[in-house]
Amino acid sequence: MSTKDYLEKDYYKVLGVSKTASQDEIKKAYRKLARKYHPDANKGDSEAEDRFKEVSEAYDVLSDEKRRREYDALRSMPGGFRGGQQGGGFGFDLGDLFGQTGAAGGAGERLGDLFGGLFGRGTRTTAGARRARRGADVETEVTLSFGKSLSGATVPIRLSSEKACPSCQGTGARSGTVPRVCPSCEGTGMETRNLGSFGFQEPCRQCRGRGLVVDDPCPNCRGSGRATGTRTIQARIPAGVKDGQKIRLRGKGAPGENGGPAGDLYVNIKVRPHAVFGRSGDNLTLTVPVTFAEAALGAEIKVPTFGGQPVTLRLPEGTPNGRTFRVRGRGAPRRDGTKGDLLVTVEVQVPQKVDDPTRELLERLRAAGGGDELRGELLRQAREE
Repeated sequence: MSTKDYLEKDYYKVLGVSKTASQDEIKKAYRKLARKYHPDANKGDSEAEDRFKEVSEAYDVLSDEKRRREYDALRSMPGGFRGGQQGGGFGFDLGDLFGQTGAAGGAGERLGDLFGGLFGRGTRTTAGARRARRGADVETEVTLSFGKSLSGATVPIRLSSEKACPSCQGTGARSGTVPRVCPSCEGTGMETRNLGSFGFQEPCRQCRGRGLVVDDPCPNCRGSGRATGTRTIQARIPAGVKDGQKIRLRGKGAPGENGGPAGDLYVNIKVRPHAVFGRSGDNLTLTVPVTFAEAALGAEIKVPTFGGQPVTLRLPEGTPNGRTFRVRGRGAPRRDGTKGDLLVTVEVQVPQKVDDPTRELLERLRAAGGGDELRGELLRQAREE
């Protein structure tokens, strides 16, 4: 993270706590906001996702006593440094400002020691040192059966990602040769542009941020030092995942460069539909056919449950078509170990063919049912303007 980020962002305000807040207060505020803005609870809401990242970033700094002290020290500097911008509108780097020789002298070294841990680097980089780079994030897709999505599964995932070129061992130079330190940035991968008393850093244009220059490039990777490789990992998919859900596996993405950490793997979940059961949130859904007599007179019917024994459902007299009953605890598993419910919808079946005794009973029922009276109110309302 750059100095500009620390100058511009008020992490106490992000979490809604005071500057004297205890660690317990900071943790409590973070948990509340994390639950509110978590991507799983705000699918497709990019603003909530950005807010979640901002809250997590603030907690990462304020929950660490050492980083919090450094952050407080930086923001308490004279007002000229606060805000992250000066007249020209560019972000400046305190490491560059105080790390130079001359008037700053020893003060620059002391400030570099103080803020080096905060910004993840010191004020000086020795010539020839190569910057560690985090690996790229990787995204893939996994299709699960309906049952595996509820019970969880360990699935093999074959990934293609960059790795060190096996021919040159990642140096980018032809076998028998070695790259040389970039003369422009002296191996740091970054070059500083000075603007009066201030300066800012950007990737070196000559070596493109690598810190090394290859005069005789490797013919296989053409001097990049990287090659495409395949690997298979065993990914654990938790129980209860939903169709369209995205799971993040930390450190399972592309390998880092120069000792940097690996990226993350994002797994998009696809769930094949079931022939009988559906899903609504943490609840399973089921449509059960019943006869007219069962709906009219009431009945006890057997209904299936997913992965368990059937249960008995009691239908009261006069159950209308489309009524939904709830069977508690027979739904999808939740993160807290509990389960949702099974929602059973009744569908009254009308026979396509009837025999003579049944027809006689139905004729008697029709004669006694008063269908015209049943629809009388509907006809009356239809005539109103």
